[in-house]
Amino acid sequence: MRRLLVLTVGVAALVFPSVVAATAGGRPVALVTAETSNEVLAVSLGPHGGRVLKRVHLDDPLMVAAPLHGPAVVVDPHGTVTLLGWHSLRPIKVFHGFRTPEVATIAPGDRYAYVADGGSGELVVIDLMRRKVVGHVYVGAGAHHLSFSPDGRRLWIALSEVATTVVRLDTSNPRKPRVVGRVHPPFAGHSVGFAPGGRTAWVSGASAHIVMVFSAATGRLVTELHAGRAPQEIAFARGRALITSGYGSSIESVSLRTLRPLRLVSAPYGSFNLDTYGAFVVTTSLLNGEVSEFRVGDLHRLWTRKVAPAARYVAISVWPR
Repeated sequence: MRRLLVLTVGVAALVFPSVVAATAGGRPVALVTAETSNEVLAVSLGPHGGRVLKRVHLDDPLMVAAPLHGPAVVVDPHGTVTLLGWHSLRPIKVFHGFRTPEVATIAPGDRYAYVADGGSGELVVIDLMRRKVVGHVYVGAGAHHLSFSPDGRRLWIALSEVATTVVRLDTSNPRKPRVVGRVHPPFAGHSVGFAPGGRTAWVSGASAHIVMVFSAATGRLVTELHAGRAPQEIAFARGRALITSGYGSSIESVSLRTLRPLRLVSAPYGSFNLDTYGAFVVTTSLLNGEVSEFRVGDLHRLWTRKVAPAARYVAISVWPR
């Protein structure tokens, strides 16, 4: 049986998808997986964003997760997980023995990375500081999108990209995650995200044009929100939920206070994935390779640049100026 890894890093906190602030003395950089060209790219952000600062060649890099200050975790669906050095993007450790890992996230506190191995059904914990696997738990076949509560004590993971089951875990001991329950959404789910404060968990529809909001404590459905054409991804920043619709070519903001839509704007076709830093949000287009940066407040698009044939996942890191 394959294991799901948790990694430990000992750096600043990040939740996937994350809401981060630019660090004094540093510059935010978008790490992007360009899987069809077998590269991980570092793309500049800000007023003059869109420049490729560095690139590293890897075999089929599907997904990337990263803390603000520390190594990036790159997932290869053919069975490996690679740690890339902060700033250098040089491979510093390769973990073998996975079956089909597809998604990773960094636990709050940045000491551990959790990797969902859909083929084995395991969630694996990797200690980023020690660069070794320190825990694993079976959650179910198809383990895919996952999200931590802001305090790091809860984790929800969807079983497949079209999930009829979302598994709830107790991660108060990050090395020993425990399954504590399951949620069966009324509509098949895709992405999962905890809202700031940790009281609700949001699950986007895999085919329905909705986002479902659940009580994080009980798993009870609280409400359903209309959203763009699925599948969708979710992030949170500045009192807003940010929801992309890659097939609908849009990004939308929703008030966390009223749960009412605030703004809907166009985004490049295929812009499924996103990450945030401070008052900005970055999206990547799997279908045309474009990276875009928007202001969170009004969703004004600052720039769009084509950086590769396909740009799948994005994670924000902070590098020295």
